[in-house]
Amino acid sequence: MQDESEVAVLRYGHRPGRDDRMTTHVGLTARALGADRVIFPGNAGQSEETVQDITGRFGGPFDVELTDQLDATIRGWDGHVVHLTMYGERVQDVEGDIREAHREAPLLIVVGGEKVPFEVYEHADWNVGVTNQPHSEVAGLAVFLDRLFEGRELEQEWPDADRRVLPQERGKRVVDAEELEEGS
Repeated sequence: MQDESEVAVLRYGHRPGRDDRMTTHVGLTARALGADRVIFPGNAGQSEETVQDITGRFGGPFDVELTDQLDATIRGWDGHVVHLTMYGERVQDVEGDIREAHREAPLLIVVGGEKVPFEVYEHADWNVGVTNQPHSEVAGLAVFLDRLFEGRELEQEWPDADRRVLPQERGKRVVDAEELEEGS
């Protein structure tokens, strides 16, 4: 989203074979719901490739990075850090403060993939729970981004997309960008 500072999502932890689909969905959700980039652990190369492929076909800009320095990325972040966890403050109680802070500085959203060390909780500016119940980290990220952007991300356009999904009541329709231009 262009109104505010950068939003990056950091997937903290990845167990190859077990977390492949979930890590990929963290990246796809970040892209679709307004984040500027996702940072995956270094061993999540398959997720990186998939998200880059989707971005290439369905539009960007959206950056995908790999790092073996997850903790250093959090500690060195030049902005605010939000850690999504079921143990955090209720999203509805802190979303206004986070939104205001985001207008002034970049935001890093940490999404756990395995047990997150206590240092992440300590370093975060906000530990945020989307409900304080166990559920999917992808669902938590989606709800958080929607609250952060107040629904504006749902109107986002992807002008450089090679393919577009045309909304319709029933069925599926995906067209090449050239088809849309010819029909105009």
